[in-house]
This record gives sequence, C-alpha cells and structure tokens, in this order.
Amino acid sequence: MRWLFLLLLVLNVFYYIWHQQEAPLRAKDVTPLNLYRGSQQDIRLLSETADASRDKTKSVQADNDCLYLGGVVRQEAAQAVERRLNGMEIKYQSLPKDIPDFAGYWVRVAPESRRWLDDVQLQNLSREFNELKHKIMPCEGVAPAE
Repeated sequence: MRWLFLLLLVLNVFYYIWHQQEAPLRAKDVTPLNLYRGSQQDIRLLSETADASRDKTKSVQADNDCLYLGGVVRQEAAQAVERRLNGMEIKYQSLPKDIPDFAGYWVRVAPESRRWLDDVQLQNLSREFNELKHKIMPCEGVAPAE
C-alpha cells in the first residue's frame, strides 16, 4: 500500500512538471487602433460627440418635425389657446377636429414660429390651459396644407 501511494505521488509530480513545460499561452494579436479609424486620429470627448450629433439631429428634426399644441375638448378653450398664440405673435394652423391621431382640438405651429416656443413657454401655456398638451411629430401626413 505504501508503494502504491509513493507511485501515485511520483506520477502526480511528473504530471505537474510535464504541464509546466508546455508553452505558455500567447497574448492575443491586437490590430492597431489607427487601422480601424483611418484618418480620424484626434481624441474627442463623449460630451463633444454628443453635442455635435445633437446639433446635426436638431437641424434635421427642425426641417422634418412640427410642433402641435392642443388636446382641449371644448371649442372655447381651443379658441382661447389660439388667441394666446396670436398675442405671442406665433403663426399656427388650426387642424380639423376629426383627425384620428389627435383627440380634441389641435393647432400646428408653423416651423418658423417654433423657435419662439421653448420649454419654459410651453410649460407656462400648460399651466394656463390645464388640458393643453404638446407633441413633436412629422409635419407631412397629419393634415392637408391649406
């Protein structure tokens, strides 16, 4: 029994040495970064990238999207919203009430007047008219141009 234990012990030592003699694993080949990026060698911060892409998407969205105000159920409230927009010298177009995507009365703000309605003014309008909602959606396909 003692000889069997010594034999197993010698075999384990031999097995350990044999595995240590194998070639170590090679490091993975890494392609240089300049081959991936080509001519774009500068380092840009994430905030800079986000600002640049945000500016590009803003200009694209400004051309393709319109601001819609409404959602009021009563016609008197819709007329009050229109009077308020007239007072702010904002150009708008009243939409017919029977559009399926819009429940209630809605107006589409002209793209050139959209810049005058920022988030603060939209919040003020929402406080002034409790039911008032605003949506930014594509201009085409919602209502026929008059």
